[in-house]
Amino acid sequence: MKRAEELAGHLAYFSELGVAGVSRDRAWRVRPADAYAEAAAKPSPAGDPEPAPARTPAPAVAGQPLEISMFDQVAVPEAATAADRLRLIREELGDCTRCGLHAGRKTLVYGVGSPDAQLMFVGEAPGRDEDLQGIPFVGRAGQLLTRIIESIDLRREDVYIANVIKCRPPGNRNPTPEEVRTCEPFLFAQVDAIRPRVIVALGTFAARTLLRTDDPISRLRGRVFDYRGAQLVPTFHPAFLLRSPDRKRDVWEDMKKIRAMLRAG
Repeated sequence: MKRAEELAGHLAYFSELGVAGVSRDRAWRVRPADAYAEAAAKPSPAGDPEPAPARTPAPAVAGQPLEISMFDQVAVPEAATAADRLRLIREELGDCTRCGLHAGRKTLVYGVGSPDAQLMFVGEAPGRDEDLQGIPFVGRAGQLLTRIIESIDLRREDVYIANVIKCRPPGNRNPTPEEVRTCEPFLFAQVDAIRPRVIVALGTFAARTLLRTDDPISRLRGRVFDYRGAQLVPTFHPAFLLRSPDRKRDVWEDMKKIRAMLRAG
């Protein structure tokens, strides 16, 4: 009876957020209790040894029980095109006031690019330039991301770019665990709408959100994960590369791997 009451409480809470439906994907039901809190409290290390490349299922956290805690955010017709699905998700998001970040934002930053993209990039949250323009990755880090995309013979218009968080955190601070939990269902809906072949998780927050792990990006990059019908490649965030240009070679190696995946057909 207690579990039934807890589930009813979950459903009622997410119903207030406009959630419709339940995801049966077990990988989405694992949430390390302290992963995001730990990430918000300290920066990810840059000097950890890199593991050998491997293709790995999205990890679960040892010792953490499975619970129904993640729901599909937006119900859309299966026959809808990717563009229609993205539009419906954006309409559901609306002038979002689901967390406190809305109070300080100038513009909600949804996502940009091709609805039919085979390659999708996921970052952390908008910065000052993104908040002003309503477009993800348009500042210095965004300019670097554009060059990274062009390095594998693609254009920004050919890919899709989004963030875990749709509103700028004050002072570009790390998102809180609650902000991530509130906003991430819309990212998951975007992923399902586009159905890319390859997803690039840019930095620790994106990788932890998608993979449900508390590992830092320095331990995750170099590996390939099976993720909701796509291959997920974690790599360093462009903003980190601006501070640590010596790690650009690592990202170039990741991008060459991604180019080979896309060309494999």
